[in-house]
Amino acid sequence: MKKNLWVRLALCFVLAGFLFTVSCAKKPMAAPDQPSQEELAAEKAAAEKVAAEKAKLEEMAKQKAIEEEQLRQEEAERDKLAAIEEFINNDINFAFDCSALTSESQFVLKQKAEWLEANTDASVTIEGHCDERGTNEYNLALGDRRAQSAKAFLVELGVGESRLNTISYGEERPTDNGHNEQAWTKNRRAHLIIE
Repeated sequence: MKKNLWVRLALCFVLAGFLFTVSCAKKPMAAPDQPSQEELAAEKAAAEKVAAEKAKLEEMAKQKAIEEEQLRQEEAERDKLAAIEEFINNDINFAFDCSALTSESQFVLKQKAEWLEANTDASVTIEGHCDERGTNEYNLALGDRRAQSAKAFLVELGVGESRLNTISYGEERPTDNGHNEQAWTKNRRAHLIIE
C-alpha cells in the first residue's frame, strides 16, 4: 500500500508539474490593436497640416517667381528706355562748314547702328542742323548734306535705307542759343529721332 501511495503521490506531482507547464506555455500573439478613432483623427490632422504647409511653400515660391519676373521685365524696360534716351541724346557733331564725319561721329553712328540692328522695327529721321552763320539757303543745304552723310554711313553699316529719313533744319533749331564758338559747335550737328 505504501507503494501505491508513493505512486499516487508521484503521479500527483507529475500531474501538477504537467499542469504548471501547460499553464506557463507561451500564449499565441494577439493581433495588434486597431487604432482608435482619436488616433486616426490625429494622423489625418497631421497629414492635412503637412499638405497645407507644402501648399503654402509652393504658393510662396510661385509668388516669388512672379515677382522676380516682374522685376526682370521692369529692369528690361528701364534698360530699353535708357538705350532710347542715349540714342536720341547722343548727337553727331561736325566741323565748321563741313559735312564730313569725324572719327568720333563715326563711333557714335556705329553705336546707333548696333541699336538699330537690335531694334529692327524702329525707323529713324536724321535731322541736319547748322550754326547761325551763313544764309538760310546755304545752311539748309549744309544741314541736308550732314543728314545725308550720317545716313550714308549707317547704310554702309548695314542699316536698311528704307528705315532712314532725312530732313534739314539749317539754323532754325539751335540746341544752344548762344552766339559764340561753344554754342556754334553744339549746333553743328545731326540729330537722330526714333519714329
